[in-house]
Amino acid sequence: MISKSKKRAALAPLMGFRPAPTLRAAIIKWAEHQPDTPTLPQALGRLVELGLTVGEDGRRFGGKQQRRARKMASDTIDDVGDAAANPGDRASRKRHLLNGPEEFNRVRVDRSR
Repeated sequence: MISKSKKRAALAPLMGFRPAPTLRAAIIKWAEHQPDTPTLPQALGRLVELGLTVGEDGRRFGGKQQRRARKMASDTIDDVGDAAANPGDRASRKRHLLNGPEEFNRVRVDRSR
């Protein structure tokens, strides 16, 4: 027979908190929109994991694919860019194309404000 202490050692330690009613409602709403409709503890765990994959500036860590896409876009812009323009203008145009217009930066969730 396995003792209670050995059973508990195999389980992850219990963690809990009391969310405000609005936060609890937001978590439930998020869970309802997931394809597999996770339970409240599962949804909370997923949200914590998602939160831990984002850096302080709002960007996701480990953006290997994102860096690759940005490099490909940069190379393409260099290939089709105006060769007659001076280097400062070319750099400014390229930066504007890669980062997007300033007006949109306020609404982007993947960028810091």
